[in-house]
Amino acid sequence: MNIAMDTNRYRDFCANDSVAVDQVQIADRIFLPHVTLAELRAGFLCGTKARENERILTRFLNSPRVSMLYPTDQTTRHYAQIFYQLRQQGTPIPTNDIWIAALVMENNLTLFSRDQHFHHLPQIPRI
Repeated sequence: MNIAMDTNRYRDFCANDSVAVDQVQIADRIFLPHVTLAELRAGFLCGTKARENERILTRFLNSPRVSMLYPTDQTTRHYAQIFYQLRQQGTPIPTNDIWIAALVMENNLTLFSRDQHFHHLPQIPRI
């Protein structure tokens, strides 16, 4: 299975959470959306272990099974569709998570996240 990893699950993995560790170990490929990377690095700068956290992240990103996900023109179309759907449903979610959902849709991935608001998007496969 190919997964897109949300910020909270990367943090769980680093904290040695058994569910996160198991899922990372069994995944064929792990994709880190650009938004996840930005949220992680922002968190690092606000903390006291920025260098250590960046070192750990770099090691994770250098794994041959890990790739970054960046938006394309098609991503913006998925974003717009998801935004419209959520607005029609009256169930808004954070903007960064709409970007993550759009990347998951575009790349036919399974989302690995703890965020419950993704339930509002039944077309997004989740772990």
